[in-house]
Amino acid sequence: MADVSREDFTPAAGRLLPTSTYDRLLSLLTREARWRAALLQILAPEPGERILDVGCGTGSFALLIKKTVPDAVVVGIDPDPEARAIARNKALAAGISVDWQPGFASDAASFGQFDKVVSSLVFHQVPIEEKRTGLVAMFAAARPGGLVCVADYAKQQRWLMRQAFRIVQSADGWTNTQPNVDGFLESELAHICGRQVDPTWAIDTPTGTISIFDIQTNDVVQR
Repeated sequence: MADVSREDFTPAAGRLLPTSTYDRLLSLLTREARWRAALLQILAPEPGERILDVGCGTGSFALLIKKTVPDAVVVGIDPDPEARAIARNKALAAGISVDWQPGFASDAASFGQFDKVVSSLVFHQVPIEEKRTGLVAMFAAARPGGLVCVADYAKQQRWLMRQAFRIVQSADGWTNTQPNVDGFLESELAHICGRQVDPTWAIDTPTGTISIFDIQTNDVVQR
């Protein structure tokens, strides 16, 4: 698939800073080691599984999956060629093989069927229609009986966390990020699944609360 571009595309580090700063920003501002470890435990990758990382960015989580389970087949998609270049360089330095492909979240189903589909810190950055189509595409990419995991800034339940999230909103834009503050992820996942969907795990960070949702595709009644 060729590189894709859209006028409303927000790079990994936002519109104010270069993508090369993204890894450092996550380490400093998101308690990255904690939430990535929790996401990996919830995803629970197994040898031989096909796993799709949607909005893989600079590749940190896709590489963590492969380091943990070398026999897993991992595909990472992201529309940002600079982010994918960083991911490729990190994989090369670590001697790890991941299939890096261009694509938006809404393209997830174009890469085949996967045992598990995951995204992290993607949906707060994208326009509301891409949020909707991207989530639906993630479920379409997961095989029957598979697992979909989403880690992101979801509804900010407390005043302090809403204020902390303003840092992210300043970088990524208020129009795209405000729906997440207001509970869009929870409501849209509930719409897709036909039931209330609450985070499995959440952590407060200097930039707001990051929540993790995990849904078995067998539980989805509306696709």
